[in-house]
Amino acid sequence: MSQDNAHDGHRARMRNRYLQSGFDGFEDHEILEMILYNCYRRRNTNDIAHKLLDHFGSLSAVFEAPLDSLIEVGISESVAVSLKMIPDICRVYYDDRNNSKSKILSLDALGEYFVHKFIGRNDESVYLLLLDSKCKEIYCGVVATGSSITSDVPIRKIVDLALRYNASLAVISHNHPSGVALPSKADLNVTNVLFNTLATVGVRLVDHIIVADDDYVSLRDSELCSTLLIGE
Repeated sequence: MSQDNAHDGHRARMRNRYLQSGFDGFEDHEILEMILYNCYRRRNTNDIAHKLLDHFGSLSAVFEAPLDSLIEVGISESVAVSLKMIPDICRVYYDDRNNSKSKILSLDALGEYFVHKFIGRNDESVYLLLLDSKCKEIYCGVVATGSSITSDVPIRKIVDLALRYNASLAVISHNHPSGVALPSKADLNVTNVLFNTLATVGVRLVDHIIVADDDYVSLRDSELCSTLLIGE
């Protein structure tokens, strides 16, 4: 059997195995190897998968690695971009599958609502969620990104969006990419400023959720920010 035939046969067996049971029972390097099939039509991707995992330590770390770091390991920019897309695809898929615009959101479940929105985000990002008086979502999006953005939360932009969508309630959430989900003094200060500013236009800020990996802290539930308890 030629090397090309053996290579094609291996890929066929891997695909059949996946079609029968999904990725259940697959090793991490096998999952990455199959993903790389779409990037390399003929090349053996097993060695590339092992090299990436050995360098970054885990499957999720490969997907979340900076673009330059992936390229330095020896893959092309186009392949690196394909790997970087995976966390974003997961985030978009989750949002679409759990579309909440027709649902009434529970204020007690906002932490779980926001955690998945930060999948693969290596920089700090600030999300704004706007709700109507029945707690139905009318807007959710990123309003700021950067390496350290808590002190630069765009208050005016948030107020403008709240007015544009005729919101009754607002929630903000931001992540701590390398750290724990505990609020800093700046986090508490910006929450107070935003609460008071939104109140002047008839919108109540009901929570500020801080996310770190799969953990989160609700400033309202933890009572770390007394301002959020006003009007409850």
